[in-house]
Amino acid sequence: MTIAAQERPARTVADIWVDPRCPWAWIASRWLFEVEQVRPVATRFHVMSLSVLNEGREVPEKYRTAMVEGWGAVRVCIAAEQQHGPEALRALYIAMATRIHHHRAGLGQDMILASLADVDLPAELAGAADSTQHDRALRESHHAGMDPVGSEVGTPVIHVPGPSGERIAFFGPVMSPAPRGEAAGRLWDGVLALTGTDGFFELKRTRDRDARFD
Repeated sequence: MTIAAQERPARTVADIWVDPRCPWAWIASRWLFEVEQVRPVATRFHVMSLSVLNEGREVPEKYRTAMVEGWGAVRVCIAAEQQHGPEALRALYIAMATRIHHHRAGLGQDMILASLADVDLPAELAGAADSTQHDRALRESHHAGMDPVGSEVGTPVIHVPGPSGERIAFFGPVMSPAPRGEAAGRLWDGVLALTGTDGFFELKRTRDRDARFD
């Protein structure tokens, strides 16, 4: 091992659970991309599903349609992860979220096929959107991320190492837009300080702006 390698700090893995159609998870992801540039952090992506999360819940009518339409993208994401690995999932998630939130491309097959093409993944993966073949793996991934946080939250959900090496799971941070550069790093430091405090549960204020992706 070289001296430079010895001096380089070990990278902290931040596990984030995402559904491509959630704007707040996309903003949190963009924040973590910034954190990776200013702190020794590596982001590892996993799939959750807003459709699974809201099963059996009373939701407004406009969300019911989205719950049905939302299955396709997450099914394709989990199929990509299983067949091509976590880096393929990361790339596909970025492509999908960019098209959904920046280009208003919707959740259908056109968006899915274009996103697969963006990251050079086989178009055949789009067939997973209408199949239940990967639903068991999807639900397992969803619950691995969401169950440690509890039933009162949505997404984003992030897991990080705690002070004693245990994994700490939390909902958030919810922000708009994502901070950049060192501001992103300072927020990361604060999040670790809060979540690593024994007995800390919640810090919240009313959201007074829509999701911004600038």
